[in-house]
Formats: sequence, structure tokens, C-alpha cells
Amino acid sequence: MPPQEPSFRDSVDHMFTRAVRFMDLPPGLEEKIRVCNATYTVRFGVRLRGAIHTFTGYRSVHSEHMEPVKGGIRYAMSVNQDEVEALAALMTYKCALVEVPYGGSKGGLRIDPRAWDEHELEQITRRFTYELVKRDLINPAQNVPAPDMGTGEREMAWIADQYRRMNTTDINGNACVTGKPLSSGGIHGRVEATGRGIQYALREVFRYPEDLARARLSGGLEGKRIVVQGLGNVGYHAARFLSEEDGALIVGIVERDGALWNDAGMNVENAKQWMMRTGGLKACPEGKFHEDGAAILEAACDILIPAALEGVIHLGNAARIQAPLIIEAANGPVTAGADEILRERGVVIIPDMYANAGGVTVSYFEWVKNLSHIRFGRMQRRAEEAEHLLLVRELERLSSDQNLGWTLSPGFKQQYLKGADELALVRSGLDDTMRTAYQSMREVWHERPEVGDLRTAAYLVAIQRVADSYKAKGL
Repeated sequence: MPPQEPSFRDSVDHMFTRAVRFMDLPPGLEEKIRVCNATYTVRFGVRLRGAIHTFTGYRSVHSEHMEPVKGGIRYAMSVNQDEVEALAALMTYKCALVEVPYGGSKGGLRIDPRAWDEHELEQITRRFTYELVKRDLINPAQNVPAPDMGTGEREMAWIADQYRRMNTTDINGNACVTGKPLSSGGIHGRVEATGRGIQYALREVFRYPEDLARARLSGGLEGKRIVVQGLGNVGYHAARFLSEEDGALIVGIVERDGALWNDAGMNVENAKQWMMRTGGLKACPEGKFHEDGAAILEAACDILIPAALEGVIHLGNAARIQAPLIIEAANGPVTAGADEILRERGVVIIPDMYANAGGVTVSYFEWVKNLSHIRFGRMQRRAEEAEHLLLVRELERLSSDQNLGWTLSPGFKQQYLKGADELALVRSGLDDTMRTAYQSMREVWHERPEVGDLRTAAYLVAIQRVADSYKAKGL
């Protein structure tokens, strides 16, 4: 990245400042919304491999306009205070935009998870959890983490178990963290939630021809050429759903060791399995391998999905990006400097705070499930089936009695009779969330020409909702 490039935190602050220029906030409220409320830094030791190893972790709370606050915990050697605070700010705006009733938070542990075996990671995670729980930085009513880069269901299960050990009488203890395995109070659809949200976001964009025209695109998702950067959890699921269910062509996949390209499109599942077996994309038969992955990021395509780390599109390569539509599956993949260059070139960017909100949305559903102590669909599914069966039987009776000569189409009866289970309800809720959030952004985008882009529109919607919440509290 060029030395003049702003940091991730500076980029978030810059985009916030750009948005509030179009607002009339009371004196001091702008600063109150922008700044991070508090950041806790912990350094703890764990005896491993015959020695004491010291680890540094963070938990940042950006805004408590609503509680609990929400945000993932990432494990990476790049974790630092500025990054965690920037991500916490994004969580505040993200939750406000998609109307999930949380403030923003984020956590991180400076560690390479690949350098430790499973038992050692469990010890480290439990000790980190202990340090946060005893300060109420993990609590179902105050601060609820989730998975992020380097963590997953396994780590969330350890965190939940450690919390319950320390709070044995808290009946809502399972709600202290989301993204857990189903066997530990998780919810169907959480693992793929962010990738599914990317799919729903693109489907919503493609419902508006006038929005597509701004990106110099037309038609539907079928046949659209997509490049995905990062085949982790988010990129993999987004690419798979878009190709298998919407007919899009995944022509490029960019990973750490290089990239694959295939003009005819690739089987995402095959590429993922190859990567899991070999550790990279090299020699994968799905496409031609290129050692220079950055060149594929800049290749001609219809849609670019950066789904890995922040700052991959920056001042050094923004002018060479050829995709007319970028959807930010990762947090902050486009820097503030690159964002300006791309906007001037007419590239439409679907911003991260909206695009990757599927994870926090389904986390919210999991939290509600844990607090209600009942899975979604358990009370109403069979009642729905019984109602549908009455209607089907009446239709069949009318056809038989009146000799109408028509029958129900094959598969309709079975499909219609099936009541909504938890997964169907989760997908329905996520789809509705992504639709309504996009509509709130595009309304500002279209009605206020001076705003100019979807990112600024998203910030305007989110900041106004946070401001309204603070005003209601008397600030």
C-alpha cells in the first residue's frame, strides 16, 4: 500500500466526516457519535509448552446508544487498537443501518491461530474470555461477541462455556455470544449468513434497472462475470450461492498464493475443496493459475467482490480496477483514497456496512432465540402445515366434484404443505432486512443528488438513526 494511504481508522473517520457535511447535527453530537467510548487492552499469560506466553487482546466499545453492544472477535497478528476501534465504529453504523438494536463493539487477540494446536487455542481463548467477562465485556445484556477473521463456531462455544462457568445462575448465559454451533445454542443459517447477505444485497440492487444503469450494467445476475477476492467463509458462500442459484459466472478467484481464471466460470465447491486439501489454488483444475493475484483483482468483469482483508483496493491500484460494480464483502476493503478515485470514474460501490451485514443480522436472530429459549418455527410450523393441507384438500375436492379437469402441478403439494422451519425463517428475515436497508440507502441516493454515492447515503441513514437514539435519551 502506498505510504500516503490513510489508515483503516482514518478512512472510517474520513467517510464519517464526508457524510455529516450533509447533516445538521446539534453542537457536540457529531463528535459524540464519531468517537469510540472505550477500549480495554488486556495482556495475559498462559502456560504452554513449558513456558509462560503473554498475549495482547482488545475489546472496544464504540457506542452504547443501544445495548447490548455487538461485534466480532478476530484472531490475527495484525490486530491493533486502531483497527479494533475502526471496526467497532463500523459495527455501530452497520447495526443502525439494518435496524438491529445494538451498539457497536469489536474485539481482537494478537495471535496466529495456525501456530497453536486446538487444545492450546482453547486454553488461550478461555483465559481471554475470563479477562473480558469479569469486566462485563462479555455479557448477554451488555456486550455480545461473534466470530470474525481467525475465529469460528469452535471458539464461540468455548467462550459461551467459559461465561456459563463464571455465571452459573444466569439463565440467559447462552446469549453472551453468537455464532455458536447448533449443539451449543446456535441457529441454522449463521455460518453462511454473511455470504447469503451478499447474495440478497445483489439481488436487491438488480431489482432496480436505474441503479444498474449507474454501474453501466443491465439485465439480471444470470451470466454476470464475477471476481471474488478471498475464498474464506464469506467469499466462498457468496460465490457459491451466486453461481449455483443465480447463474452468475465466477470467472476469477483471488487467494494468498495467487489466483484462478476461467472465462467459462468455475465450480466454487471444487475450488474450495482443492484449497482445503492443498492449502492454495495452485494447480487447481478449475481454471488457469496466475501467481500475480493482484492482476486478477484488476481484471475486466461485471462485479468485484473483495471478501478478505481491509485496504486491498487502494491508491496504488484503484485506477486499474475495471469492475463497474464493487460489493464490499469484507470490512473496509476500499480505502478512502481509492473510494474517491473509483467514484470519480463512475464505479458503483455497495458499501461494507450494508453488504456484509448478514452476519450481525442472523447473530441478532440467534441472540433472540437464546433469550426466548425456543427455536424459531417450533410453535407454528405444524399449524401452518395443517392450514395448508385444508386448502389443498378443498381444491382437490372441487376439482373432483366439479369435473374441472385440472390437477395440482407436480411437487406443488409437497412444497406448499411444508411449514417454515428455522432455516426458512432465518433466510426470510435476512432477505427482508437486506431489502429494507437497501431501500433506505437508495432513497437518499436518488432524492439527494449532492450525496452522490451509496456509501455516503448509508452513513447518512445510520448516523441519523444513532443521533435520534441519543436525542431520545436526552443528549
